[in-house]
Amino acid sequence: MWHIMAAILGLMAWGHGVQAETLPEVVVRSTPIIEENQVDKYASPASIVSRQQMDDLNAQDLTTALRRTPGVTISRFNPIGAFGGAEGGGVFIRGLGTSRPGGEVKTLIDGVPLLMGVWNHPLLDLIAIDPAERIQVFKSPQPQNFGNALAAVNLVPALQRDEGFATRLQVQGGSASTAIQKIEHGGRQHNFAYTVNQSYRRSSGHRELADGRTTAFSANTQYQWDSGWYLGAFGLYTDNQAHDPGVEGKEATTRQGKYTTYAALGILTLGHQLEAVQGTVKCFANSGQGAWRGQQPPDGDTISAFSVWGLQVQETLTPWEGGELRLGLDWESTDGEVDFTKANGDKSSWEGDSFQVLSPSAAISHTFGDPSAWFLTPSAGMRLVQHSSLGARTAPHAGIVAGYGPTQIHTRYSRGILFPGLEVQVFSQAVLPALGQSWKKLAPEVLDHFEIGLRHDFGTVARAEVALFRDRGQDRYVVVPAPPFPPRYANVEDFTIRGVELALTLWPTDALSLFGSAAFLDTDPNDLPYAPHTSLSFGTTWQFLEHWRLSLDGQHVASMTVGSQARRAYVENTKEVDAATVINARLGYGWGWEQLHGEIFVAVENLFDADYEFQPGYPMPGTTALVGLDLRF
Repeated sequence: MWHIMAAILGLMAWGHGVQAETLPEVVVRSTPIIEENQVDKYASPASIVSRQQMDDLNAQDLTTALRRTPGVTISRFNPIGAFGGAEGGGVFIRGLGTSRPGGEVKTLIDGVPLLMGVWNHPLLDLIAIDPAERIQVFKSPQPQNFGNALAAVNLVPALQRDEGFATRLQVQGGSASTAIQKIEHGGRQHNFAYTVNQSYRRSSGHRELADGRTTAFSANTQYQWDSGWYLGAFGLYTDNQAHDPGVEGKEATTRQGKYTTYAALGILTLGHQLEAVQGTVKCFANSGQGAWRGQQPPDGDTISAFSVWGLQVQETLTPWEGGELRLGLDWESTDGEVDFTKANGDKSSWEGDSFQVLSPSAAISHTFGDPSAWFLTPSAGMRLVQHSSLGARTAPHAGIVAGYGPTQIHTRYSRGILFPGLEVQVFSQAVLPALGQSWKKLAPEVLDHFEIGLRHDFGTVARAEVALFRDRGQDRYVVVPAPPFPPRYANVEDFTIRGVELALTLWPTDALSLFGSAAFLDTDPNDLPYAPHTSLSFGTTWQFLEHWRLSLDGQHVASMTVGSQARRAYVENTKEVDAATVINARLGYGWGWEQLHGEIFVAVENLFDADYEFQPGYPMPGTTALVGLDLRF
């Protein structure tokens, strides 16, 4: 690995002999790891990861983009590609997101859901990060923003902002025969703007059958009239595959084959930004497939196809000075089919009824005082989540944001509602027929969230933040096995998660920024997966010697329970992984010549060759390096 670093450093030094422009002074005012923790008028916090942080982390997918975000834990098998049939690719938020099938965390693009519709949980390879201008991590229920989920990750697509045209090309290569290629082109002419992306990634992996491949194409366009109305269209297509390398030393009996995915998403948006009202109407549709082939006997192949379509309407009004009224209506329909082929050749299939969810919402807030001096903003609202087969429940929320000068405090209560998806039909009809119609008696899962947070800015030099929260989950649905016969679905499980998150951001000079955070979780029961008692993250970005940029990121995670939280009553989670500390680095040399600007960089993961894993028997790579070239013109 070090000879790769020596080669790239030599190439960077050779660049000093080229007649390159002197780059303008770079002011690093953004932060490592995350851009910021935002709090909206409804006292709802969100961690924002911008494109700059994704570049500094050399992120290739959602897990690597969010791996250092406070309160977020990840899982993966392979360097490239997320194996969708088990724990080979997952993002978990404050202990949420571990249930399979089903899942408390929803993945969104521009607010529109994109996930494995049949099994009602994310497939991370479907969520290409290349089109994203930023990623929003909603760590708790936020009924004014989304429904039928307990937490969410939303990718906001990029759109060319400046007049003219811009192109970006990036290539990388290195350890484990990893090759990465990305291209982005955007333009803006008067009222019309667009951005298109294409990416390809592959790797043979750090061990046998730890390979993966991802491919993505996307386009985002918008036409805006002088009247304040605009029409936008977004499209995404992804095609991916990843193997399960199996438990080390027991590969032949534990490998679960290959998982391939593809999906297509389309969003059509009609919006307006007027003086006292702004809003959007979105029509969307997505469809795709997850093909799990080569599972251990008696299983064989499971081919799941899904389609989702729907409508989202949101209107924000300012009917009086300081006041805001937000109205929304979401409707979506999900259907799909599954084909099963056992190892002995037996075949079966499932194609059930579709599920629809209708979800109107309303919220109101008013700001007293002056946001630049002192202010107080109370808010309240309600969302109704109505399932086509399982009834309806309400999700209220209320909060207060207050501030004086550099200090801001927020406190909030919100309720999350999560209905079962098609997975309960699939299991009842095709996997365990003895369940019968018991799924029709299920109620939604409910999460009551309480949070209080404080932020203080020390001029332009530092920012300190603290958040305390408590989540009370009720009515988690599981299969209650016989005896007595027959087994049945029931809402019988509860859990509690208490936590504290601390963050400190420093800007000691214009060219240096530092970030550190700590998250502490206390769960009941104490075997909730991917909810470590302690996780520490840090990062730094340093622009030095005019052309050089160094980014470091690291994390220490305490020992924790891992694996899926089974949808089966009375089952304990017994898999654990040891504590680990992993540090990554990225060093780049930037240069410019007329309209061409570029960077040559080396990105090193697991800098100190730590032994760590997200699943027992699935060691992650040791020290690896990628060398890259990033051109912009």
